[in-house]
Amino acid sequence: MNKTTSKRLLALDILRGITIAGMIMVNNPGSWSYVYAPLGHAKWNGLTPTDLVFPFFMFIMGISTYISLKKYNFEFSRPAALKILKRTIVIFAIGLSIAWFSMFCRTWNSLSGEEISFFSRLGQSVWTFDHIRILGVMQRLALCYGATAIIALTMKHKRIPYLITVLLIGYFILLITGNGFEYNSTNILSIVDRAVLGEAHMYKDNGIDPEGLLSTIPAIAHVLIGFCVGKLLMEVKDINEKLERLFLIGTILTFLGFLLSYGCPINKKVWSPTFAIVTCGLGSSFLALLIWIIDVKGYKSWSRFFESFGVNPLFIYVMAGVLSIILGNILVPFDGTTTSLHAYIYKGILQPFLGNYPGSLAFALLFVALNWGIGYILYKKKIYIKI
Repeated sequence: MNKTTSKRLLALDILRGITIAGMIMVNNPGSWSYVYAPLGHAKWNGLTPTDLVFPFFMFIMGISTYISLKKYNFEFSRPAALKILKRTIVIFAIGLSIAWFSMFCRTWNSLSGEEISFFSRLGQSVWTFDHIRILGVMQRLALCYGATAIIALTMKHKRIPYLITVLLIGYFILLITGNGFEYNSTNILSIVDRAVLGEAHMYKDNGIDPEGLLSTIPAIAHVLIGFCVGKLLMEVKDINEKLERLFLIGTILTFLGFLLSYGCPINKKVWSPTFAIVTCGLGSSFLALLIWIIDVKGYKSWSRFFESFGVNPLFIYVMAGVLSIILGNILVPFDGTTTSLHAYIYKGILQPFLGNYPGSLAFALLFVALNWGIGYILYKKKIYIKI
């Protein structure tokens, strides 16, 4: 019998690494005008491979939350609550800091031609809080982790599937009664975000913020699904039984989500219930496949690249975000004017040599490789930076 009593499942780190590498790649093309269809998000309803990377990471976060809370025996305590609260605040604050840094750099460059003093320029660049985006990817991770962890410590686990059902059905009712599938400012999600956050603090996409307030509800349910899968995965020792459970869960959720999509469209931007169900199903099946390839068959050599991302996932994602902002705001002379270092590498080097679409993809791959190089050094030195 093949057991994994104490051995860590490498496939968990690999899937986490694949999603981080994927998120970095799709967020950093050479030009947003030249992105291959599979590497772009669905415009509204629908699903592309790119739409899978973020929900896969959240699914894995749910599994990891189950594993990490086992040491508290899933009992609420002051130390556990403080640790959860601290991590939630730290992750949320990092997300806000990235948004601020981006606004600082853009404002600093936009004022380069203005006849103002250095300190006035610096002050205006620093004080961008009146139009900084409040929510985002890291903020969503923070809120969903915090909510899932507290629920896991305060609710009987056998009742969590019922809570997931209530959250998803309640959110669906909210969508169908509040123009939730309309891609404009009449959408209930847009109305609430504008009322609470203010339009200046939202992502600009037809009035829809893809990480907005109300869509955090199904996102929490999404992570709770991952938590429940983690429970089913870790409570058995036989790796073949783990595979059976994952494939069974994956098949049921995937088919259920696609069947329900006839009445509830799959939509990432509103994080529709069917989007959560289908992506959790596909994530479960993909994890099962990776466990079979890596932990059962032992084909591990190909996965080392992604392991470097998987052992320091949030740190590398944050680092990639900061590097992307820097590359997009360092100005260099090009073709009689100035342009960003990002644009120079693409327009001056990659695009002339490879063409529009291949050059844009090449930039994304090179950027992933840059981040992998830093992550690999940390991996080899056994430096694990927890966020």
